[in-house]
Amino acid sequence: MSSADWALALTVGIGLALRGCGLLLGGALRPDHPAIAWASAVSVATLAAFVTLAIAAPAGLLATVPWPARLAGLAAGGLAYGLWRHRLLPAMAAGLVTLLLARLWTG
Repeated sequence: MSSADWALALTVGIGLALRGCGLLLGGALRPDHPAIAWASAVSVATLAAFVTLAIAAPAGLLATVPWPARLAGLAAGGLAYGLWRHRLLPAMAAGLVTLLLARLWTG
């Protein structure tokens, strides 16, 4: 195996081990435990960082989407996040639908 294969295998192994530890720990803690709240906050912050990067410095096909369409998707996602009591799935769906509609509208 090449060094890149070993690096990928190690990354997958560590990710699976961390996921397993998270499942063991998460099953033993109450939903209102501070560690669970911290993990939730970290996951939302990570998603926010990826969304910010995708809007500010897109790569691949997203780079072909005009700036106003990306901002419209962000605004719709933020509004949906507030309206649906901080639920991520409706916010992401609203943002993506708005992004697609704005992309079609702007050409």
